[in-house]
Amino acid sequence: MKTSDEKTLREAVQGVDGEICWQEALSLHTTLRIGGPADVLVMPKDLKALARLVRQAREQNVPIFVMGGTNLLVRDGGIRGIVVKLSHFEKITDLNATQIDTEGGVLLSNLARHAMKRGLSGLEFAQGIPGTVGGAVVMNAGTREGEIADRLTAIRIVESDGTIRTVTRSEMEFGYRSSRIPKGVIVAAVFQLHPSSLPEIQRRMRVFIDRRKATQPLTLPNAGSIFKNPNGHFAAQLVEKVGLKGHRIGDAQVSERHANFIVNLGRATAKEVLQLIRLIGKRVEEQTGITLELELRIVGQDR
Repeated sequence: MKTSDEKTLREAVQGVDGEICWQEALSLHTTLRIGGPADVLVMPKDLKALARLVRQAREQNVPIFVMGGTNLLVRDGGIRGIVVKLSHFEKITDLNATQIDTEGGVLLSNLARHAMKRGLSGLEFAQGIPGTVGGAVVMNAGTREGEIADRLTAIRIVESDGTIRTVTRSEMEFGYRSSRIPKGVIVAAVFQLHPSSLPEIQRRMRVFIDRRKATQPLTLPNAGSIFKNPNGHFAAQLVEKVGLKGHRIGDAQVSERHANFIVNLGRATAKEVLQLIRLIGKRVEEQTGITLELELRIVGQDR
């Protein structure tokens, strides 16, 4: 494993307020509990610190990766350069009666509960989805009942020169679990919701939560859905059809509860997860003629 030049890295993070962790194991920061070390993990204290970090990283030509944690597999060799985690970006602001401004590090479930308490509907589907608002925007996170793009009106990003820019919904494009947005670190998002009765919002949330508990392996580390659902099919049904539900390589296992999830039984490695993904893709294509497309994001280097 080759790390970035330490002198250059130290210059890139110099003077940045916040936590700075060298050679931090990224398995501590992903829901799958897998991942090699970051050269340096930075949790900026505030927007000013983040802008400084982004600007200095560009000046030193050091790559930045923003850690979302969910729908993510970090390879066993880790990530070179700077990994940013927006742990301190957790503020939620009510702009008016129906709009909420939320920082990028806010957990989706916390945002959904905040909206519920205000009697605002539109984010009930997000209750129980792991991860942060920033990561959810990038992935256009959602369920069959809705997705982030449905309620998003604007985002704020920090560009490579440290400038803070507002990006309107018309400047963004979204697809199924994908987005095309201007390059930068997402630090906030604005959502347009609509009033509803508290009992009705709570009822809808309970339905979504109960469904997740009944169908997903919530008690084991996982990264959410591995594959996107092909048109007219469900990925989980295809994996089950070719006999791979419950299949295991090392401590990486296709979930026995939901075949589009891979769980970590204890000491799984990224290498084992990738072997399992390749096996699933190959067998599904051979037996059904359908090519599965990854929803999981794979980053980093092999050991």
